[in-house]
Amino acid sequence: MRRAIALAARGLGSTSPNPVVGCVVLDASGRPAGEGFHRRAGGPHAEVHALRAAGDLARGGTAYVTLEPCAHTGRTGPCARALIDAGIARVVYAVADPTPQARGGAATLRAAGVAVEQGLLAEEAAAGNAAWLTSVRLGRPHVTWKYAATLDGRTAAADATSRWITSAEARADVHRLRAEADAVVVGSGTARTDDPHLAARGVEGAVQPLRVVVDTEGTAVRPGARVLDAAAPTLIAIADDADAGALPETVRLPRAARGLDIPALLAALHARGVRSVLLEGGPALAGSFVAAGAVDRVIGYLAPVLLGAGPAALTDAGITTITEALRLRLTETVRIGPDLRITAVPETAPVTTPVTKEH
Repeated sequence: MRRAIALAARGLGSTSPNPVVGCVVLDASGRPAGEGFHRRAGGPHAEVHALRAAGDLARGGTAYVTLEPCAHTGRTGPCARALIDAGIARVVYAVADPTPQARGGAATLRAAGVAVEQGLLAEEAAAGNAAWLTSVRLGRPHVTWKYAATLDGRTAAADATSRWITSAEARADVHRLRAEADAVVVGSGTARTDDPHLAARGVEGAVQPLRVVVDTEGTAVRPGARVLDAAAPTLIAIADDADAGALPETVRLPRAARGLDIPALLAALHARGVRSVLLEGGPALAGSFVAAGAVDRVIGYLAPVLLGAGPAALTDAGITTITEALRLRLTETVRIGPDLRITAVPETAPVTTPVTKEH
């Protein structure tokens, strides 16, 4: 199952609006016979790839799958039926499918005489599929807020210089995060100050994320901005009463007390098939997401640097007293070159096992 979970992760960034799924097939004697993962929406599911690789060796064997095999016909056929037709004798899956149109695969398998077990490494498999499960549960994309800061929490110096606080290794790791996300979001301040490109670079086979700029007044993204090149699709979110001018594709959203309405932004992205968002915006936009209760994971890259002054990583989050603090639970700490990458989730999120390791 751990191998199946690792395989599933290969589909991050390319399967939306579908989940990531991995599958490993063992033959009747318990030897590996085939494996696969869901590569892209509309393509064969993980079970089909694994069964094709196993061929006749699948008969009488066991399939380990990270998500309950589907029981419906969409752009592809039902995986439960494919497993039955291949002669699989036993199916072990980690997470039950929560969608009404796809669940029921386990019952189909049992009715055909296949032995079925559920729950093996369910926590790990659910963590790997957090984006899709969040979209099913909440009807909005899963949001990861990424920031880079000094040990004293500064994202830039007092004179606004910020390149580069973190190392080249950390910046390369951020491109991996972009490649795994469906959309990368920044605000107007970042657009004006940094002229960011936001595409994933240096990641082989990456499906480029949708680049989203939250530009309330429609004035931050100007002709010639790097985010407007052809490297990846771009969407500019503006207020419904703003003048779009010569901007390319835009989405109009209602205003909030500060900037745009974050739930409306996420709903608009969800309607476009976005299931995972990497929030790279500055401290004000991050604060708006936190205030809206719309941050599901935080990834901080901390550099062994002190500045003593300059902008903080987070502002205006709607938190005025310690009792209102958003409490997080650390799920991973990793050395990335000279820097430290810390991953945490709100305490209300499903528990995952903390891991400390080095690259």
